[in-house]
Amino acid sequence: MGLQKTYTATARLGAVSDTLDAEGEIATLETPIPSENAIEAALPAFTGDILQIPPMVSALKWEGKRLYDLHRKGISVEREPRPVTVHRFALTNFDPAASIAIFEISCSSGTYVRTLIADLAERAGSGAYLTALRRTTVGPLTIQDAISPDDLAPESLHNHIIRPAEVVGHLPGMVVSGDSRDAVCHGRRLESRGVKGSYRVICEDELLAVYRDEGEEGKAEVVLCAG
Repeated sequence: MGLQKTYTATARLGAVSDTLDAEGEIATLETPIPSENAIEAALPAFTGDILQIPPMVSALKWEGKRLYDLHRKGISVEREPRPVTVHRFALTNFDPAASIAIFEISCSSGTYVRTLIADLAERAGSGAYLTALRRTTVGPLTIQDAISPDDLAPESLHNHIIRPAEVVGHLPGMVVSGDSRDAVCHGRRLESRGVKGSYRVICEDELLAVYRDEGEEGKAEVVLCAG
């Protein structure tokens, strides 16, 4: 969930939505849609480490209540900006006749693409809302790894399962001895390995678990072996 993600995002220009996507109330603006040059010029402001205000239609909580529940009641509250990282924000298609722009966005977990689209259009002197969003990568996994439901069958399902060792293969690996295997498989705390973030715990080429250091100890996040 915390891995970098890549999206293909389609936006309608020259209109705004109260949910920042096609499911909200749409209002067409009287201002002309921004030019391709204006959009390109605005992109650097939303690339790199930025602060982003989460949309009201989100699962974040405010005083114990989900923001989207408050939005449904017509309530809007002030939200604190949150740091996110946008690694790439590129305009890949622009159709002024249809008022459509398509972007490729690579960003950190927790980034609201609909907010990026709305903020970009506002900076370019207009408005926009998200009409389609397709996630194309999550960490090392790509859309090419995906299988259509129509291509799945009980007798072939096992052929498409991605092994856990491959899914977390991008994480640093820490080797433990056979004496520690039982402790790991029971999810017990280990001595800190001094690693920032999550890491794989391995014993004789077997992936046992994913751990994360907390102070002087490592805590199990996911245990994959049986004790």
